[in-house]
Amino acid sequence: MSNDHMEQDVRKGSAELLVLALVEERARHGYEIGKLIEERSGGVLKFHIASLYPMLYKLERRGLIQGRWVEKTGQRRKRFYRITADGRRVLQSQRNRWAEFMGALARVAGIRHA
Repeated sequence: MSNDHMEQDVRKGSAELLVLALVEERARHGYEIGKLIEERSGGVLKFHIASLYPMLYKLERRGLIQGRWVEKTGQRRKRFYRITADGRRVLQSQRNRWAEFMGALARVAGIRHA
């Protein structure tokens, strides 16, 4: 498997976790979510807005986040997303699964924290 394919698979598997974690902190709009993922990962993780918004809509349809349009004078309106109670439960479950997965990788591959 090439690095590009592996990176795509990891990104797909982690995207929902990352978005839910960021909107758990406070309501955010899509562009801000994408920028924060890139900034907090030191540029390692990048989500194109074109792929991020469909995921936000999907999470909203599933009831994990709730969106609300906000309009400010002189600015384009923005849709801010916040986590729901169901989203919090899913987020905690995903955090547990990722912690277990990362622990297993560390044990098998000898990965150590820097």
